[in-house]
Amino acid sequence: MNKIMRNAALVLTGTLLFGCTLGIAEQPAVRAEIRPVKERTLAPEFRLVNANKKGQSLSDFRGKVVLLNFWATECGGCRVEIPYFAEFDEKYRSKGFQALGLSMDISYEGLKGAEEAWARVNPFVKNHRLPFPILMADDRVEKAYRIESLPSTYLLDRKGHVAAFYVGLVDKIDVETNIKTLLAEH
Repeated sequence: MNKIMRNAALVLTGTLLFGCTLGIAEQPAVRAEIRPVKERTLAPEFRLVNANKKGQSLSDFRGKVVLLNFWATECGGCRVEIPYFAEFDEKYRSKGFQALGLSMDISYEGLKGAEEAWARVNPFVKNHRLPFPILMADDRVEKAYRIESLPSTYLLDRKGHVAAFYVGLVDKIDVETNIKTLLAEH
């Protein structure tokens, strides 16, 4: 049974890495339409830990428009779009916006747990001066959000409902437009 689970983990890791290692030029920027309010579903709740081992829940950010980004340090598309999210976080935070990064580094082959994952993630966060919270994703969250490739990004409205979803390198202008639209909703 352990061999089967290990092989499944390797397939998932390969899928995630393949999605991340495509040349940046090969990844067209992804756009998404804001779903009508009546069609939005509540984003799955989670409680994860940050680098200081403090737990944070998605519900802690209720009342804000949240950009929920699933990423990894070795993901090429992630490295391109993370600065966009840092810019948006600084630009729109006072208006009720919050970017939130969920690192998927723990899923990568060879990492023996959260300590090794944080050892990879913390220098990246420091070097890129990320102003928003980073949490370590777990299998439960990965399944709840149906993460099959990276980067994957959700935009949540102030009530915690999924308003838009992106798989792949986001179109910066499209994301910013969608953030402004959600911030204008009451």
